[in-house]
Parts: sequence; C-alpha cells; structure tokens
Amino acid sequence: MPLHQGHEKPDERPLSVNPFYGEANPAVEMAEAPPKHRLADTPLPPSTAYQLVHDELMLDGNSRLNLATFVTTWMEPQAGVLMNECRDKNMIDKDEYPRTAELERRCVAMLADLWNAPDPSAAVGCSTTGSSEACMLAGMALKRRWAQRNADRYPGRDARPNLVMGVNVQVCWEKFCNFWEVEARQVPMDGDRYHLDPRAAAELCDENTIGVVGILGSTFDGSYEPIADLCAALDALQERTGLDVPVHVDGASGGMIAPFLDKDLVWDFRLPRVASINTSGHKYGLVYPGVGWALWRDQEALPEELVFRVNYLGGDMPTFALNFSRPGAQVVAQYYSFLRLGREGYRLVQQSTRDVARHLAERIEAFGDFRLLTRGDQLPVFAFTTAPEVRAFDVFDVSRRLRENGWLVPAYTFPPNRQDLSVLRVVCRNGFSADLAELFLEDLGRQLPELRRQPHPLIRDKNAATGFHH
Repeated sequence: MPLHQGHEKPDERPLSVNPFYGEANPAVEMAEAPPKHRLADTPLPPSTAYQLVHDELMLDGNSRLNLATFVTTWMEPQAGVLMNECRDKNMIDKDEYPRTAELERRCVAMLADLWNAPDPSAAVGCSTTGSSEACMLAGMALKRRWAQRNADRYPGRDARPNLVMGVNVQVCWEKFCNFWEVEARQVPMDGDRYHLDPRAAAELCDENTIGVVGILGSTFDGSYEPIADLCAALDALQERTGLDVPVHVDGASGGMIAPFLDKDLVWDFRLPRVASINTSGHKYGLVYPGVGWALWRDQEALPEELVFRVNYLGGDMPTFALNFSRPGAQVVAQYYSFLRLGREGYRLVQQSTRDVARHLAERIEAFGDFRLLTRGDQLPVFAFTTAPEVRAFDVFDVSRRLRENGWLVPAYTFPPNRQDLSVLRVVCRNGFSADLAELFLEDLGRQLPELRRQPHPLIRDKNAATGFHH
C-alpha cells in the first residue's frame, strides 16, 4: 500500500451539499459540506454521508474494465450474500467461530490435494490476506530452516542469508528481503528470456542461500517459469557441491490455472525440492480481495517455533500469520467457490478465460501495429509492444488513449537488462467475456488511425506514464 501524507493545504471552502440530500425537508436540511481533511464538528445523516462518499467514488475506474489487475472483479450474487453474512467474523477467533475455522482447514486440505502433496493430510497451510503475506510467511520459513542448519555460524559476520529469484518477481519478495535482512540475488532478463534461467539461478546459490523462488506466472508477461528445470539444476548443484537448496513456488496466479489446464506440467509438490507454494485466492482462485494461501509440503518444512497455538474447542489450533484481525468473509467465499465449481467447474472457467486471452492476442497482432511477447497460452495474460516499424506512437500513447474509453491497460518498462523494452499487458479474468473483448478490440481499432497520424510519441516521461504498479 502507498504511504499518504496529510494534505498540505486543506480545501475548506464553505461548499453546500445538494438540498435533495436532506431526508425530511430539502430546504431546511441544506447544509455546508463537511471538511475533507479533519473531522467535522457535528454528525451527518447516514444518507448524506453515503451520497457524498458514493459520488466521489464515481470518479474511480470501472473495475470490470481494468485489464491491469489480476484481482477478481466479479463473483456470483450468492457469494456476495455469504460474504456479507460473514463480514463481522474475525478470522483469528478460531474458538468463537469454529465453523469458519473448519472451512479454512478444508480449503487447505483441498489445495494440498490439488497441488499433489505427497500426503495431503500431512501438509500444513493457512489463509492469508493475499499472496504478499503468504510469500512473507514462506520466506520466513526458508530463513528459519536455513538458520537452524547453520546455527554454528549464524548469526555471524560471514553468514548473511540470501534468496535467489528472477528480476521479474513481484515487489513483495523485495520487501521480504528488506524487512528480514536477506540479500536479494536476482537473475536478470536476457534477450527474449523475460524470467528466471534455471542454470543462472543455481550459479547464484551458495552456503548462505535460504532458497530459490520460482514464479508460476510472471506478472510482467504471464509466462510460467520452468520450475521442474529449476529443481533439476539445483539437484545437479547438490550433486556437485552438497548444497541442498529448497524451492518456493510463487503460484500467485498460476497455482490456480496450471492444475486445471496444464495437468502434464510438473511444478508442484510432485517435485521433492519444492518446500512450499502460495497462491492468491483473490486472483484466479475467483474470490474477491483479499485472501491468499500458503502451504508447506509437510511439518518439517515449517519450523515449529514459527507456529503459535491457540485453544480451539478445547484442542490445539496452530496459527501462522503476520496479520491478526481480519474478516472471515473471503475464506468463506473461497470455500463457496471450491464447493460450487469443483475441478471441472474451475477447468471450464479457466479455459474460457484462456480462450479469450489467446483470441484477443491474435486479433491485436492482426492489426499489424504490434508485436506479441506472449500469447496468453500459460496465464490468461499477454504482453505486447509496438512493431519495430511503428514510429508515430508508443505503448504509453496507446494506454492513454484506451483510458479515454474507460479501459485501464498498463504500459510499463521492463527491468534490467531489458529496460529498452516497453510493453502493454492485458490480464483476462473471469467476467471479462468474449463480448467485452470484442468491445475492447473495437475501441482499440478506432484509436489506431489517430495514433498513426501522430508526428511522434507524445509522452516523454516514461516513469510518470507507466501504469504498472503491482
């Protein structure tokens, strides 16, 4: 979340609210609008407060037209009813809300089975507020396991832990390394490889490496990192050096795509080197924000001293989280989705989304103005840039013009060593239908003639122009 400072010069002009906001007598109940940057001296009627907030939020973008976010923007009405019924339940209160806790436990068991844990009953896991918290927990477990193995020299001057990852990781991993004092060793992009290279990752490992992060679905272009090849490279490293480096799979998006659409892809607990996996229930888990999941293949992978225990129906309920109080509504919604769809339902939903992404990518390529980097055939996400011969406009111009039609499409520059490459990225989600995709193509097609007539790209400050913030 961004940090916000107080308003430098609060606007306290005496503006009046709409007289129709008065519930009883519009003429009598006409009042000045409340201040925006300090608490008002007196209360407002609930209908007036609602309308003021409602009107301001009208200026937000339409979430259904937001092709930047991976987060679920549509659920069935029944899910919304359940969430409303559970919004006052505190997820941390396991003993007060035992059935909500039971639904969380069932979700963990379902994911352990889905991700092919050797013994699903022995796998351990928990819900989180999202994948960022889940990644923090997984990183903490990796560091603690490493510290236990190196207790004879850590803490010490020559034993600084490091974590190996691609430069394309989500920012939460950089935060983890900063917060928990771990050196981030990043594999740079190279040429047309936009994610981690297994051999390069293994070469960065040493006796202080707590683990390697593999991403099943890069946010930069939607591609899967080769988790099996990464594990094989680390197997070879262990044979040569004796170093035993575990892998965490950041499956924030792909963890809920690959099990249903790419069954032959080996990326999960079938690989003995995979110690833990996370996913975002609020992405392709098809739940409103925010819920995530973190799972470890067995109890050995999660050090016992990181687990807190609370009394649960007279028994023992282990908990592991960074946050404390949070609503149980999203966990209930996750269980609803699992119950509602089952494996076949998830397969149909995710296949439909991938079909939309692939069709949309092909149609965009057919315009002739763009070059595809990915085609939506892994995550239902694809990235594209302007064709080499295009000189009149760039991706930032396209993003700006599409926003005029309500479409939110991020344009951004890739990290080192491909900072020369700027792209647009389209995330297709459940609710972004084939009909909406056609409307998007029509709007893009209408913008292209004017873009082609530009004398040159109009946006000079690429850092200010970027729409990629997550």
